[in-house]
Order: sequence, then C-alpha cells, then structure tokens
Amino acid sequence: TAPAWPPIIGAMITYFNGKFVPKDEVCISPDDRGFLFADGVYEVLCAFDGRMFQPDAHFARLAHSLAGLRIPSPDLASLRAAMTELLARNDLQQGGAKLYIQITRGIAPRGHSFPDEPPAPTRYATAEPYAPPEARWATGVRAIRVPDLRWARCDIKSLALLPNVLASQQAKEAGAYEAILVREGVITEGAHTSVCAVRDGVLVTHPLTHQILGGVTRDVILALCCDLGIPYEERPIHKEELTTSDEVMVLGTTTGVMPVIQIDDHPIAEGKPGPVTLRLQRALRTMMMGDVEAR
Repeated sequence: TAPAWPPIIGAMITYFNGKFVPKDEVCISPDDRGFLFADGVYEVLCAFDGRMFQPDAHFARLAHSLAGLRIPSPDLASLRAAMTELLARNDLQQGGAKLYIQITRGIAPRGHSFPDEPPAPTRYATAEPYAPPEARWATGVRAIRVPDLRWARCDIKSLALLPNVLASQQAKEAGAYEAILVREGVITEGAHTSVCAVRDGVLVTHPLTHQILGGVTRDVILALCCDLGIPYEERPIHKEELTTSDEVMVLGTTTGVMPVIQIDDHPIAEGKPGPVTLRLQRALRTMMMGDVEAR
C-alpha cells in the first residue's frame, strides 16, 4: 500500500528579487514587461517534507524557457537554494507544498522590442500548502475537447496563457476538469496537463515538439512505464481515436496521474479509472512520497 500523505501546514512569505518578504509587501512596477506584455516565464514544483520533487528537471525547463524568450538567466543554483529556504520560512518542511516561480524580463519603458539596456529580471516566488487531489484520483474526471489556439512555441512555459485560460473556463462552464486541446485533428495536450491514452495495453502520448510543453510528470511517467514493463509510444493521437481508447489520463505537477472517465459525451471504457492508469498513479504516488530527489 502507498504511504499516507503527511499533514499540511503553512504561512505566506514570498521571495521577491532576492529578499524574503510578506506577500502583501510585494510591489510590482507598472512598467514591468511581465505586466505589460506577459514577457516572462514561470515554473511550478511540488515539495514534500521540505524537499522539492524533480528539481533538476524543473530548473532545466525553466532555463529552457528563459533561453527561448532570450531573458538573461539569473543564478538558478541560488534561486533553487532560495526555494528551499522559502519552504522553511513558510513552515512547509512537513507535508505537501507547491512552489510557484515567475521571472520576467524586468522594468523598462513600454516598447515591443527588447530594451537597449537589458533590465534586471524580476524574480518572484511563492510557497503554499498542497493537498493531492486524492478523491478525484479515485473517481476520475470529465474532460472536453476544444481547439488549440495557442502560439507555435508551446514548449516555452510562458506567462502568456490566455488561450489556456479561455479553454479552462470553457471546461469549467461545461462541468469538466480539463480542456483537451485539438490542433489539425490531433490531440496535443490539456490546458494545464499532458494527455495520455491507453490502447491495447500500450500507453500513447504526443511526441515532444514545439506544439506541447515538455511535461516533467510526463517524463517521469514514461520512465515508470519502462520500470513497470508498460509499453509506450510517442505519436500523434487523432481526436476521434481518443474517445475509443481503453483508458485516458491527464498528467501534471499538481494533477498527478488523473483518470479521465468521460470526454464530451463519450464515456471512456466503463466510466471508471482503468488498470494501467491506477498502476501508474500508485507508482507515482509512492515515488513522490519516497525518495523525492530520485530520477
């Protein structure tokens, strides 16, 4: 059996440009390019008992996003150390926590092109309690399919999330947990998750391209498939193929392995979580609660 989740406690101190300050004391300039243009990137991590899960992968993705937007990277090793201290300052050294990190190009007079003199990037991070969605893991969730209207560099974890926001709102209004995005007849990913299907015992997910975000949980699940002897394929999934799959799941840092039991008006399998989904769900849960620095 998987270990029980520890209790959650916490407060709210933020990290802002190298200092630890109460959240209500943070002041963002109206000339910050993150505010004016969404000219910035972000990252989300989970931590358990004060230790970050998959920090190497998350900070590597953060570096990739910064490079993609040509934002000068701060010292990510120092930032990573600051996140450990941020957890401690918020009394989140026991239990589950969620870290949010945001870096923008910084403060400059409004103009579409980059400032001639690069400003210092604005760095902001929060830590708050996190409770895994165990009830939904057990029952599964509904999803809807919507057009993928995002830009062509979805591999960059940009602040410019308006298409994701609109898709998520559409899902909320439909009483669904997630919006599954469709581009040219192919499933790319969810509005805030990666998407996998299971067909004849084989897990299938979209290959890594600029059309999807390189999900950290996605990578962990593919590694777990190797460990557990579950075959997988990275290939496009047609939108009609999804609803005839044996199982569907969505993956994410705070989502975990979430069974999808209905898409639009189509039940998936028998309308309950499938065996491959549950097996991966248990494996990830145990891994997260065990050696969180693994892999």
